[in-house]
This record gives sequence, structure tokens and C-alpha cells, in this order.
Amino acid sequence: MNGLSQDIRYGLRQLRKRPGFAAVAVITLALGIGANTAIFSVVNGVLLSPLPFPEPDRLVTLHENKPNFEGGSVSYPNFRDWQKDNHTFSSLAISRPYDFSLIGDWPRRWALRV
Repeated sequence: MNGLSQDIRYGLRQLRKRPGFAAVAVITLALGIGANTAIFSVVNGVLLSPLPFPEPDRLVTLHENKPNFEGGSVSYPNFRDWQKDNHTFSSLAISRPYDFSLIGDWPRRWALRV
């Protein structure tokens, strides 16, 4: 323990002599620890945590194909009919994924006209 306390005091003296190096070292450690924590939080939430449903391995996705549009969304009245006539599944739910474009049609609106 005596050697450890001497090493810590020596390290603190060296950091006090060079405050610029100490600041760079602390900032580098802070950025590294922060990035590691952020990445772990995302990986833990997306890949490692189980789904918040009982028996997630029994989840099923249903789709409705239309003659002129493959993979279209299910209309709400059809969903209500499916829910009413359901004798196979324990429950049904509906969701719709939405995709947004942040670009839009800005090149046409903002193009310079010559």
C-alpha cells in the first residue's frame, strides 16, 4: 500500500506540472467513457434486452395483399373484422410504420431559374 500511495502522489505531481497534458488526458477519458456508455446503451436496448411481451417467440405478423398493391397496410375496418372473428390468436394489435423523408422536393422548389 505504501508503494501505491507514492505512485499516486508522483502521478498527481506530474499532472500538476503539465496542466495541458492533464486536460487532454481527462478530456480523452471523458469522451471515451461517454462514447462507450452511449454505444452500450443502444446495443443493450436494441440487441440484448428481451422484448417487452410475454413469450416474444410466439409473436406473428399478418399482412394483407391487394391486387394492385403488394404488401399494403391493413385498413382499420378489416382489422376490426379480423379481431371480431379471431379464434386462433390470444389478441391482435395494429401498427403502421411511417417513413419520413427530410429532403422532400427541395431541389425543384429552390432551383435557380435562368
